[in-house]
Amino acid sequence: MGIRTYHDPLHGGISLDSKKAEEEMIIELIESSPFQRLRRIRQLGPAYLTFHGAESSRFTHSLGVFHLARKALKKLIQIDPNLEKSKGLLYAAALLHDLGHGPLSHTGEWIFNLHHEEWSARLIREHSEIKETLEKLHPKTPEQIASLLESNSQPRAIKKLVSSQLDCDRLDYLIRDSYATGTCYGQLDLERIMSALTLAPDGDIAIDPKGLMAVEHYLVVRNLMYRGVYGHRLNIVCNWLLEQVIRLAKKLGPKRIWADQIMSIWLWHPEKIDIEVFLANDDIRTFYHLERWKEDAPKDLSELCKRVLDRRLLKAINVAFLNKESQLKALAISRNLSEKEGKDPDLCCGLRYHHLDGYQPYIGGLRLWDGNELTALEKASPLISSLIKPEDSSWLIYPKEIHHDLLENLRTF
Repeated sequence: MGIRTYHDPLHGGISLDSKKAEEEMIIELIESSPFQRLRRIRQLGPAYLTFHGAESSRFTHSLGVFHLARKALKKLIQIDPNLEKSKGLLYAAALLHDLGHGPLSHTGEWIFNLHHEEWSARLIREHSEIKETLEKLHPKTPEQIASLLESNSQPRAIKKLVSSQLDCDRLDYLIRDSYATGTCYGQLDLERIMSALTLAPDGDIAIDPKGLMAVEHYLVVRNLMYRGVYGHRLNIVCNWLLEQVIRLAKKLGPKRIWADQIMSIWLWHPEKIDIEVFLANDDIRTFYHLERWKEDAPKDLSELCKRVLDRRLLKAINVAFLNKESQLKALAISRNLSEKEGKDPDLCCGLRYHHLDGYQPYIGGLRLWDGNELTALEKASPLISSLIKPEDSSWLIYPKEIHHDLLENLRTF
């Protein structure tokens, strides 16, 4: 097979050498049908309705995570050669960490009530193509990778490269999502961050003080991306609309709307979702159903599908400045105003809460190691300390036709 190269818009050529056992395994995993399915799962779900360039896939992101994990491990092996034996484990875990994403990525997790980490682990343990490829490296490899994705494991440094507050997953998606959405937040100094990775005496990952500013920048970028992209008000609206579509479809039932065999199980018999049924659903199948329902479904469901597919989005305003009681009062006002406009408030009015975690110093917090002393990152950096506080928002969703009347009412609160 020789050298296989994937040309990435961010990382350049990602080359794999089939003469190396771990990289031959990665080539086979990439070519497997469960991994190829990730081409049909948008990285940012419905965010393309807000940022028109947000069309990249989980496939592209997963390759990027593998690439960064390989670079990071090469650096750490120089410090601890024993990590060489974990190469295959890290490579596969980095590549397959998102294998269990359903349609619409994280949006799909909310609307279908599934957890991609659990499905990733299950596919690694049970899907014959994935399992048999991993077992070529070692019979215990599938279980080791599944366990690594599910919980803390040893060696700690390998786990942290896959899932932590400074992991290869976050490093890739921050720069990739920034690039795809046309924002300028994600200009991370990857080389500086990689060169600053080191190992603390306990074997866990730490940061050389020379990389402090690059890591500060990374954590600020993460905060900005969550506030400006992932938590964008129109993203909130799109997620809410898709939730209403699936909620109403489930409520209407198979006697009133059409769904193929796969989607019928997802909607009305989720307990019967096995590996085959899970892998059969992706963005293409889900949006095909929205197209069908737009054309031939009861009026309420058809209207919701039109809003998504034709981008007839609702408006949203952050009412976090109000207490819970006043927020519910504002929702009641929006519902009354909508009814006066002849609109069904159940289809166009809602409250959506959004929580942004701050930097978490006590849950996998980062540390500086200068060769003599370990220092918690937030103790060395007032900037990082300022990012600890979480941020909550409460979005009132409503139709544009009532915008001015609603604002007039809110001024009296």
